[in-house]
Amino acid sequence: DQGLGALIWSPLAGGLLSGKYTRDMQTRNEGRFAAGWTEPPIRDFDRLWNIVDVLKAIAAEKQVTPAQVALAWVLGRASVTSLVIGARNLDQVKDNIRAASVTLTEKERERLNEVSRLPMLYPYWHQAALAKNRLSPADRILLDEHIG
Repeated sequence: DQGLGALIWSPLAGGLLSGKYTRDMQTRNEGRFAAGWTEPPIRDFDRLWNIVDVLKAIAAEKQVTPAQVALAWVLGRASVTSLVIGARNLDQVKDNIRAASVTLTEKERERLNEVSRLPMLYPYWHQAALAKNRLSPADRILLDEHIG
């Protein structure tokens, strides 16, 4: 509502949303994540892997990479104007740039939004239950995903 955009840093969560890490990664000794890397902190691994599963499924349907789907998803969100990618090599840079030409359908976006939706915390659950007719435009943006 203020005409500001957001520049998103680390939209692939340090590679966790790139598709190269999987549920069984914890039992294999591969990559920095498997070697004990802890950034960003993950509080719910089941949720993370569920998101990665949907990213991979959509990527397979569109014949693109999971990283491209994740970046297109973030870039297509309201008020996001750009992304700060952290590619470690030229192939990753090229792959990430191709995300700009990936278009997600509303159904694909909803699949990703649904699997990634965080639980509504206080005061938002309270506002949704008792004050939804008095919310500001900024509050509506936060709550619309939960209360429609």
